[in-house]
Amino acid sequence: MTTRPVRLAMWSGPRNISTAMMRSWENRPDCVVVDEPLYAYYLHETGIDHPVREQVIASMPRDLSAAVDALLAPLPEDVAVFYQKHMTHHLLPETDRAWVGALTNVLLIRDPREVAASYIRSREQNEPADIGVHQQVELYALLSRTGDPPPVLDAADFLRAPERHLRWLCTWLGLDFTPRMLSWPAGPRDSDGVWAPHWYDAVVRSTGFEPWRPRKPRLEGKAAEVAAECADGYRFLHERRLAL
Repeated sequence: MTTRPVRLAMWSGPRNISTAMMRSWENRPDCVVVDEPLYAYYLHETGIDHPVREQVIASMPRDLSAAVDALLAPLPEDVAVFYQKHMTHHLLPETDRAWVGALTNVLLIRDPREVAASYIRSREQNEPADIGVHQQVELYALLSRTGDPPPVLDAADFLRAPERHLRWLCTWLGLDFTPRMLSWPAGPRDSDGVWAPHWYDAVVRSTGFEPWRPRKPRLEGKAAEVAAECADGYRFLHERRLAL
């Protein structure tokens, strides 16, 4: 349908369905993907300690301008979609955001209580900035000021009806939907970041989106505080989510 390459930026927080979503798009024959292209920049600028920190920094540009240049670079003729899996917490307060408008942007949200409950199992130290909800609200406001508000997908809604949401996205992007987006072979990918062994166990075993199931996490201490501080931002975005 479309004749121009689509640079689709999916902006998520951690412990969402972001990697499964990347698998879905990568299974299209006309799509290439990139996994968290601002991760090295984020780690280098903040000095924060993450698993395999030095390997991440060595694996991709740590300079913002170099990372952005790669995201906007010319694409091969047979590529219709350049899918970019982004983490909103990689956007620091001082990060230039002017380039984001050159992409087609979508926000992928999840209840921060569920995010905090999952995140703390992999990394005990966390702050609201690590969850990415506040940055998603800021990005929504920025994109709304300069154009149409970006679509907001809630992971819970999406997992109840993956095909319906993917069909909507493809139509919105001017692309043909393919059932290949609903399932994929298990296993790692060359496109996975070097951090995959520490975070992607479930996705590596997966062959499709997991069925939605209700979760009622019981949070204590810092995790409960983080979820509470992100609640208003999540509520704001949830009220503006795509309802199909």
